[in-house]
Amino acid sequence: MKRGLQRAAGESLVGIAVALAIAGCGGADKAPAAAPAPQKAPPAAAAPKAPAPLAAADKKPAAAARDQGAPAEEVARQARGDLTCPPKIATPARAEKAPVDDVLGVRPGMTYEEAMNLALCAHPLLVATPAGGRGFNLKVPQGTTLRQGFAVREAEPRIVKTSKQIMKEMQDETIARSGNAVRENLKPGQTRWFVGTMGLPGQERVLSVAREERYATDQSPTVDNLTAALLQKYGKPTRNQRGTSGQLPFVVWAYDPLGRPVTETSPLYNKCTGSSDPDGGVHLSPDCGLVVQAMLVPHRTNPELVERLQVGAVDQAGGYRLITATEQAFGQAEQQRRAQEVERAAKNTKAPKL
Repeated sequence: MKRGLQRAAGESLVGIAVALAIAGCGGADKAPAAAPAPQKAPPAAAAPKAPAPLAAADKKPAAAARDQGAPAEEVARQARGDLTCPPKIATPARAEKAPVDDVLGVRPGMTYEEAMNLALCAHPLLVATPAGGRGFNLKVPQGTTLRQGFAVREAEPRIVKTSKQIMKEMQDETIARSGNAVRENLKPGQTRWFVGTMGLPGQERVLSVAREERYATDQSPTVDNLTAALLQKYGKPTRNQRGTSGQLPFVVWAYDPLGRPVTETSPLYNKCTGSSDPDGGVHLSPDCGLVVQAMLVPHRTNPELVERLQVGAVDQAGGYRLITATEQAFGQAEQQRRAQEVERAAKNTKAPKL
C-alpha cells in the first residue's frame, strides 16, 4: 500500500505530491508495484521502553516562566536549552560520488537529534516541536506514539492575553476559516522546516526533510539566479520546469536506489518525484532512491523575482526499508512479550479444576 506522511494543518503551496508504491497511504502519481508493505497505522509507541526526549527543543520552560510575557529571543533561549552550534554529527558523511542529498546540512540517514540540532543552528530564533497528528500509519498496535519527526520555525513572543482577547482571536479564526481566507504561514525573512523520521524509540533516523524560506522584501533573488544556485549545489537535474501561467517553476533531481540518475527515457521518470512543502505528503517506493525537489514561488507583482523557496529531500527506498524494519522490530517485540506471558502463566498458574 502506498505510504505517506499525512498533510499537516495549513495550506500547501505545492500540488506536486508524489505517489509511490507501498500499498496504502495515498499519493498523487501512480506508483510501480512494490513488495507487500505493512498496512497503514498511526505513529506508534514502541514495545521497547521509550527514552526521555533528548533534544533541547523538547524541554519545556518552567510553569512560572510560561505565565509571564517574553520576547521571541527569550522564548527561543528557553526552548533551545544548552544547544551548542555547530552541533556534533556522528553519522558518516555521504560517499564522495553520491548525489547531494542535504538541505542546509540536514539529510536522510541522520539521527533525530542530529537533524534537529542542525536545523536549529540555522538561525538563533528557531525552535522545534515534535510532530503530532501526522506520520506514517504503521501496522503495529504500538504505532500511535512513535515520534515520526519534528517541525521547526521561528519563535514568537510570548504574550499574556486576557480571556476577552483569547475569545476575540478564536472568533476571528473561525470567521477566517469559514470564509477560506488566505493566511500566511511565514513573515518576510522567516523559515520553517519539517523533518520526517522513523525507527524504534531512541533510534529514529531521518527519511525526509523539507524547508521553506520566505525572503525579506528587499532581498528577493531572481528566478534565474536562484535556479543557477540550485543547479550548482545539486548538479544536473532530472527536470527543470520553467514557470508558466499555470505552473510554478520547479526543479527535480531523482535517482534510482543505486544512486543512478533517472533520465527522461527511464520508466521511473514520472514515478520518482519528490515533495518540497513542509506541509506536503511524502510517499515511498522501493523502486526509487533519493529525490530532491525545489519549488520557486514568484512574487505576484513580478514573476521574475522569488518570494519564497521550498526545498525537500527524501530517500524513498531507504525510508521504505526503515518503516519495514521498524514494523518488524515491533512485531518481534510483541511476539516476545506474548511468549513471556505464556511462559510465566505456565509456571505460576495453578492447574484448573476440571
